[in-house]
Amino acid sequence: MARRVGRVSAARAKAVPDRRRAILDAAVRVFARQGFHACRVSDIADEAGVAYGLLYHYFPSKDEVLSTLFLERWGVMLEMIREVDSQSLPAREKLGAIASFIVDSYAHDPDLMKVIIVEVTRAANSFGQTHLSQIREAYKMIAEIVTKAQEDGVFKREIDAQFAAMAFYGAIEQVLTGWIFGLLPQGEEHFERAKQLVVETVCGGLETPAPVST
Repeated sequence: MARRVGRVSAARAKAVPDRRRAILDAAVRVFARQGFHACRVSDIADEAGVAYGLLYHYFPSKDEVLSTLFLERWGVMLEMIREVDSQSLPAREKLGAIASFIVDSYAHDPDLMKVIIVEVTRAANSFGQTHLSQIREAYKMIAEIVTKAQEDGVFKREIDAQFAAMAFYGAIEQVLTGWIFGLLPQGEEHFERAKQLVVETVCGGLETPAPVST
């Protein structure tokens, strides 16, 4: 009897994160399909296959669902940037790794990236303001990579590092926006090409010219 109770308790414990994850995954699909402001909490519950009231057990509002989705994905990216910057790599390779991570994230889950870009980082509403510190943290860490390269004489000192960081991330985000709205061709070849072009465009402008041999 004790074993049976233990198995039931374990199954219930596992169901909690599973339901929460199912709701978040359903929200991604609904937000991407209908837009955050156009959808209702009941739409997310229907998509997840859960009762309307159960959703409120995990998330007090639709806003909290979107906030959770953003913080989860953005947190992974911030951790990835920290990891890359801790390695002894040239600045070009560090920026290339960041660009690859963001593009690969889109290739793996385009709906989630659409939601994050359209509904949060590009949205001039409460979400953009609420999570401004997290968004700026990414720019700050990229700027630090640029600053170190400037100190080493690899990147030009006359270009503001913060501006370079915003230009770098902005270029990637603009490419993703082109894919989201069907303005640019997609596919593995185009994804790989985009990574190279973004890094070359930004680093090509930042790198100091090689000395001319006489």
